[in-house]
Amino acid sequence: MTPFAKAIIDWQKVHGRHDLPWQNTNDPYAIWVSEIMLQQTQVTAVIGYYDRFMRRFPDIATLSLATQEEVLQYWSGLGYYSRARNLHHAAQKIIDDFHGVFPQDFNDILTLPGIGRSTAAAISTFAFNQPMPILDGNVKRVFARHFLIEGWPGLPKIEQQMWDIAHRENPTKEAVAYTQGLMDMGATLCTRSRPRCSDCPVQASCQAFGQVRVNRLPTSKPKKALPERHCVMLVYYLAGEVLLERRANTGIWGGLWSFPEAEEVPENAEKLPAFTHTFTHFKLHIQPVMISGITPPDKPNTLWLTPDEALQAAIPTPIRKILLCLPYAR
Repeated sequence: MTPFAKAIIDWQKVHGRHDLPWQNTNDPYAIWVSEIMLQQTQVTAVIGYYDRFMRRFPDIATLSLATQEEVLQYWSGLGYYSRARNLHHAAQKIIDDFHGVFPQDFNDILTLPGIGRSTAAAISTFAFNQPMPILDGNVKRVFARHFLIEGWPGLPKIEQQMWDIAHRENPTKEAVAYTQGLMDMGATLCTRSRPRCSDCPVQASCQAFGQVRVNRLPTSKPKKALPERHCVMLVYYLAGEVLLERRANTGIWGGLWSFPEAEEVPENAEKLPAFTHTFTHFKLHIQPVMISGITPPDKPNTLWLTPDEALQAAIPTPIRKILLCLPYAR
């Protein structure tokens, strides 16, 4: 065991997180769901969603039998909806290909939709006590600072350098505490801004700290102007209900319910407050408009709901924002 790994393990046992809802279990399903939810999402945002999701879908079989729409409904507001679609598809694959039992072999885990190398490693370690190195965003930040790795971690060359370190430092014993410790370190001490270096168990060997370069690492992604898109969202309101349209299964909001869209503001439509929603790869400028008392042409995959009912459906965050602005919603 390396000195770095031992220091992380000793720190985690005393100061790490031990009471998160998905901890203190070796149930691969519970661990898998948590790992997927935690991708690009902070723990504080995940806890409520995780508890509600697990109450409705307590096991692989229940999740596999649910409709995609219901799965998306329980994911609504958490973002990155491909995660939910992949989770649902993976549950069905486990039923079909692995007799309903979550696979223990690392390469089999990698075949499941939505599971990459680091997520598979976390599941292997936490659920099956099979030590495998992880490299999520928090760990990349810890490695970049401690081992003084310059260059944007998204570059293949830099990422491979970090994977080499991950393999080198990963212990064969007490891997659960080490892996959890790395995650906890990145989330609570070695944070993106205002890192708590004075509480860090590996401060003495941290090269970035020694060179007063902690705040400059990891190297930021090269700045590139985000593409900008515009859309008009049509809020049809008739007899106390609004019209929602189910989107195609592909795309960022695939399978979710949204308002119909148009390229221009229709005549006699009432403009609602415009706003911008920023995705990872582009900005979407949204102009919602209210159209009252008019029945739109019939289209497939549409339904009428009261605003309160619509708020309970599988909708993306911008649609929820528009609904909450309506005088008819709670």
